[in-house]
Amino acid sequence: MSESLPIGAPVEGPPAREFGRARLCGRFVELAVIDAERDCEDLFAAGHGSPERESLWTYMAYGPFTDEAAMRGWLEECAAATDAIFYSVRDRHSGRAVGMVSLAAIEAGHRRVEVANVWYGPDAQRGKTNTETIQLLIREAMSHGYRRVEWKCDALNARSRKAALRLGFRFEGIFRQHMLIKGRNRDTAWFSMLSTEWPAVEAAMQRWLAWDDSNPPPLASLRDD
Repeated sequence: MSESLPIGAPVEGPPAREFGRARLCGRFVELAVIDAERDCEDLFAAGHGSPERESLWTYMAYGPFTDEAAMRGWLEECAAATDAIFYSVRDRHSGRAVGMVSLAAIEAGHRRVEVANVWYGPDAQRGKTNTETIQLLIREAMSHGYRRVEWKCDALNARSRKAALRLGFRFEGIFRQHMLIKGRNRDTAWFSMLSTEWPAVEAAMQRWLAWDDSNPPPLASLRDD
């Protein structure tokens, strides 16, 4: 190889480790691997029954579902997936499932993984649910040797893009005409979090989560730069 051409820095060590299926527990939420029988009733209620609830499916590749049976069938597919790990997000105070997330696009050899399929019912969209959920997922990824965590969303999904930036992800660009979702074009916005960036972001998350609910801090970016 010619010494005159630039090359990337060497990365030592083995591939990232395989994810387990243990529950991920925080102060406010608990992430449990999807169980269709246990989770369906709560999740169907969280995402159906009003225009506000059903609007959360606008940018998703699936949903809304015609009835609980249809959603249960989809959740069974999620539970059986071999290329992703789907979790229900359970409120620790009420014990109810209020949304879903997943670890997807798992590339252990390249040490990268995606936080995906993120949705919550309207009652859980404010407060600390999303921040702690994403903290738990990124912490799980980093503890297993991953060095890059991705966040992708429809480029038109302003709420998801704002959330990614607030949580400390960096915007990387737009993949134009990337996908067809429900028969429509999707340009995809890409964001990432690197292992070198995570310690400072997690410390900021910890400080934000520690605030009293009666006097929360502004939802500004968790990054200092």
